[in-house]
Amino acid sequence: MYQRIVVKLGTSVLTGGTPNLDRAHMVELVRQCAALHKAGRDVIICTSGAISAGRERLGWTEAPATLADKQMLAAVGQSRLMLIWESLFFDIYGIHVGQMLLTRADVEDRRRFLNARDMLQALLDHRIVPVINENDAVATAEIKVGDNDNLSALAVLLAEADLLMLLTDQPGLFTADPRTDPDAQLIPEVRAIDDTLRKLAGGSVSGLGVGGMATKLQAADVARRAGADVMIASGHAPDVVSRLAAGEAVGTRFPALESPLENRKRWIFAGPTPNGHLVIDDGAARALREKGSSLLPAGIQTVEGAFGRGDTVSILDARREELARGIARYDSDEMNRIRGCQSREIAERLGYAYGPVAVHRNDLILA
Repeated sequence: MYQRIVVKLGTSVLTGGTPNLDRAHMVELVRQCAALHKAGRDVIICTSGAISAGRERLGWTEAPATLADKQMLAAVGQSRLMLIWESLFFDIYGIHVGQMLLTRADVEDRRRFLNARDMLQALLDHRIVPVINENDAVATAEIKVGDNDNLSALAVLLAEADLLMLLTDQPGLFTADPRTDPDAQLIPEVRAIDDTLRKLAGGSVSGLGVGGMATKLQAADVARRAGADVMIASGHAPDVVSRLAAGEAVGTRFPALESPLENRKRWIFAGPTPNGHLVIDDGAARALREKGSSLLPAGIQTVEGAFGRGDTVSILDARREELARGIARYDSDEMNRIRGCQSREIAERLGYAYGPVAVHRNDLILA
């Protein structure tokens, strides 16, 4: 039985494909979440809809054309959206809610990541339902998570949840685009996310939200690595939250990987955007993939980008496919000076050493 559940609600689910929030359907979703909460489960809401709430409040009929307009509507809508969630949970069921507004900067910095994790845990310990949204009112392209699908995966990491529900305007992932192909079949379970599967992912059906199936695959990949089952299902299916929480086969299921990432590696994988790339030879790639080894300077062929000691870097194989991510023990200038050398030669080349490895296995996660 799932104990800690993240419920991601897309804009299309909250609006029913209209410009305004569908409060009647929100009441129904809250009813199901409240029942889980009353049964002792931990429920975390990852909500879209701030911009839609702002448009509704201001009577804004046109879609916002600029980033400033979107931020303005989000600033108006975030408080409105939160008031609606609070009234539905507390006024009807007596359940308190707490708001968390996040940007990527909150998870890229290790200390801020831990602070967000601790605050989320405190809400859950006090039986308060966290309502998480991206801080669209201040987020720019550089600090945005990008969509609430990936934000919900970060919520899984922070909360160490065991189930992520991605509720959308489609019944799940299909073998082809069901909007154009009448022979498209629902895929009930996915055990491997590969390039073939990614090609099946289309864009947002409604045009009201940011995410489509492609972002849901990204979120599913992160969450299942963190030890959570992931379900993509229609947010308008009858009793969908209750049925998914009970383990019923609804939509498309992505089973959790057998060995979920430990907390530090969760942050490496999903938090910081890599600041540079290390291209390694085939021998080093085999050592990382098959032996669980650290990355030694001898295996590094080229160093790309500017990064500091302690920054996250992407490790590419000879075909330039991402093999892993990890925390660099040396900055980019130092890494360029020691690439290709034996570990015992590091101090000779630099005049000092931070250890014999470029990226330690404890600070590295395979992609």
